[in-house]
Amino acid sequence: MKIVISNSSKEPIYEQITMQIKEQIIKGVVIEGEMLPSIRKLAKELQISVITTKRAYEELEKDGFIRVIPGKGTFVAPQSKDLLREKRLKIIEDKLAEIIDESKLLDISLEEIINMLKLLY
Repeated sequence: MKIVISNSSKEPIYEQITMQIKEQIIKGVVIEGEMLPSIRKLAKELQISVITTKRAYEELEKDGFIRVIPGKGTFVAPQSKDLLREKRLKIIEDKLAEIIDESKLLDISLEEIINMLKLLY
């Protein structure tokens, strides 16, 4: 599992970790049942606070992406195919929302955006 922390990002570090792990689970890079590094180990690898990694893992568990089994470790939780599809669609919607915001700032019309999308697709 690869996580890259950006100090220049607007998002807090725990959100960067959360989003990257979610993305890897959704894309199948990290699979169901796979053990994740312990909170302490991940904090050491990323050279960040244990509190930050703990918060990221808490968010992932709350969202149903991971399961913590006391005494055994943290594992990728089972994901239903429909739920994974919904989560992937949400990622696409978020990225499209960013594109829409940027295009409005640059005064690019919806028609131009649609044409770009058709060309790229």
